[in-house]
Amino acid sequence: MSRTTRLLQLMHLLRMLPSPVRGQDLASELGISLRSVYRDIETLRQSGAVIDGEAGYGYVLIEDPALPPLMFSREETEALVLGLREVGEVGDESLAAAAGSALAKLKASLPDHVRHRLEHSVLHAKRFAPRPEVRIDIAALRAAMWDEMIVEIGYSDGHGRETRRMIKPLSIVYLDRAQMLLAWCLLRSAFRAFRVDRIQQLSVTKDSFRPARVALLKECLIAVRGD
Repeated sequence: MSRTTRLLQLMHLLRMLPSPVRGQDLASELGISLRSVYRDIETLRQSGAVIDGEAGYGYVLIEDPALPPLMFSREETEALVLGLREVGEVGDESLAAAAGSALAKLKASLPDHVRHRLEHSVLHAKRFAPRPEVRIDIAALRAAMWDEMIVEIGYSDGHGRETRRMIKPLSIVYLDRAQMLLAWCLLRSAFRAFRVDRIQQLSVTKDSFRPARVALLKECLIAVRGD
């Protein structure tokens, strides 16, 4: 791990972990010595980060130079917190972790009075009904959509009939009880919606359909709405 990467991870830990963060906890998370943590803290301070605390007490990130001050109204703050907490509830493991990281970065960038609203938000999100188990790597599917790569899926429909499809993945829609994959199906030459939990296998091909995803998704949404 390069020192630059380590410093970025150290800043991330200072945002994420409950304050004050002990030097030993930082050393364990980063896999480095306690002395290296102390040196890195001083480097961050010299770079403009305002980090309160000292050895034996713990550290608190007061001001992060990488994030400019942001101003949000109370309603905007509530909307951001609720949205990120909802993603934490309904998203896959990597997406939920990203939501937690984004919430921590948002908290670090806010002035004190706005940060207070975030920490004591009156809105929370909780899902009690479990979603169907997803067998594929959704992070890989999202990456294929961003990269605009054709994927091959093994799909089982509601009657248990299994087919293999080559598709152009366009978007994942999070519904109340399931996630739906919107795609252009090369087999049917038409837009199709696939329940993600019914996809049995996923394979990303080397065939690109760039730069058609945005245009195809617009067409797909028009077809769904029936405009």
